Amino acid sequence: MHQELPSFDLVVATVGRVQQLERFLTALEFQTHHLFRLILVDQNPDDRLDEVVEATSLDVLHLRSEPGLSRARNAGLAHVTADFVAFPDDDCAYDQDLLAHVSRLLARDPRLDGLTGRSVDRGGRSSPSWKRDAALLTDGNLWNRAISYTIFLRREVVERVGMFDERLGLGSPEPWSSGEEIDYLIRAVRGGARIRYDPSLTVRHDRSDDDTAFRDGASVGYLLRKHRYSKRMLARMLVRPAGGALVSVAHRDGARARSHAATLSGRLRGYRETSSENTIE
Repeated sequence: MHQELPSFDLVVATVGRVQQLERFLTALEFQTHHLFRLILVDQNPDDRLDEVVEATSLDVLHLRSEPGLSRARNAGLAHVTADFVAFPDDDCAYDQDLLAHVSRLLARDPRLDGLTGRSVDRGGRSSPSWKRDAALLTDGNLWNRAISYTIFLRREVVERVGMFDERLGLGSPEPWSSGEEIDYLIRAVRGGARIRYDPSLTVRHDRSDDDTAFRDGASVGYLLRKHRYSKRMLARMLVRPAGGALVSVAHRDGARARSHAATLSGRLRGYRETSSENTIE
């Protein structure tokens, strides 16, 4: 019996990038799976993307939003209608068989509510922090098995989980301005969603040279407090950067030691400063 292929809504928040977005759209035009729509949430204060949208042959819903990554994604979520929803960055790249590959993985297990994959650079390499074993996500193991542009969720899960936390994500005025997708996945799996991490599912995204150790650390601390993780989990999350800093000092690697120290400091601040009113989902 022929199985109907799923459709995808790709919610892309963008600001300040034109050439990167053009390259992403060009890559999408070569997808071997064609049942998808781009929901482009434009946070630019001008019309710089109008020509880009007009030039593409893709099905694009062009929306406007105030600044803020989570705010923009929430604007896009109000319009999703496809079977599955994804959140690609405007500067990532989909290999031409990516959506087809996701479809095949979903077909193997129709009970899945979603998939997450691995981030790779243009040479196909991943950071050592990425796990290489496939696994069903839990609130304890998802931390190194997902990033926003490798997440694919059933629309029903998105409708159940709701909006992104606008205190998280780039553009947030808070010190914990990342981790919005981890927060979303924690809420999803705690709500019963069956989401699988498959390292064979990869999305290309070059690593940033920006120093985000403190910001990312603060986001982890915020999430540990918001979702009432155990003291044991908190200790585990603090021991890792503390140990990394000590090892780096022993190896006289000052830059790495400072990065680990910033991560530790951020996690402590995020945990301490998350107000009690935001610890409830």
